Amino acid sequence: MAKIAIVTGGTRGIGAAISEGLKEAGYNVAANYAGNDERARDFSESTGIAVYKFDVSDYAACQAGVKKIEEDLGGSVDVLVNNAGITRDGTLHRMDQEAWQAVIDTNLGSCFNMCRCVIDGMREKSFGRIVNIGSINGQAGQYGQVNYAAAKSGIHGFTKALAQEGAGKNVTVNAIAPGYVDTDMVRAVPEAVLEKIIAKIPVGRLGKAEDIARTVKFLVADDAGFITGSTVSVNGGQHMY
Repeated sequence: MAKIAIVTGGTRGIGAAISEGLKEAGYNVAANYAGNDERARDFSESTGIAVYKFDVSDYAACQAGVKKIEEDLGGSVDVLVNNAGITRDGTLHRMDQEAWQAVIDTNLGSCFNMCRCVIDGMREKSFGRIVNIGSINGQAGQYGQVNYAAAKSGIHGFTKALAQEGAGKNVTVNAIAPGYVDTDMVRAVPEAVLEKIIAKIPVGRLGKAEDIARTVKFLVADDAGFITGSTVSVNGGQHMY
């Protein structure tokens, strides 16, 4: 029986590539999304991947969403990829509390919400693979992104702590820190700014969503059980440490 995988924010950009990559690898994939019904419908129709709409920043919604997925797919979740994220950029002296809280709740709070919903099932069957999508800007910081950088940095600490808790039950927890990836969000950056960003990437290009998807597939594989608590930087050499 195929292992069940949930990808949050799984119908667009990096999340879509992860969902498709896991399906190609033989997983039974459920792609979560927040609001764009038309995009989600098109994604599901073109890929055959089931889509589920719920707010990952809302714990009760996550509980209901995971329960529905497990009922529909016929088992408990084996793989969770916490990819959902938003930006509300602005310098701190211009940032309101709502912009801070929305990013913290969606980008970091969702990791607690979703992991809490699946961790018991993983521990019971002594198998689980959790991958949290962080960011280069959670490692290095970024002007105008104190909320986003704080949330993504928090993901890296969350990952290390949960990895220690899950290790004895064959539940691995890892993070990926993407650099700048060629998605709609990045392409919305003004061309002059984008050129400066690319100039700082040693490999000389933006990343591709498939670069992240391949890394996810590596980390969630059955035989990746000795890798846990790690953050894998996939950034073209832009930030090394």
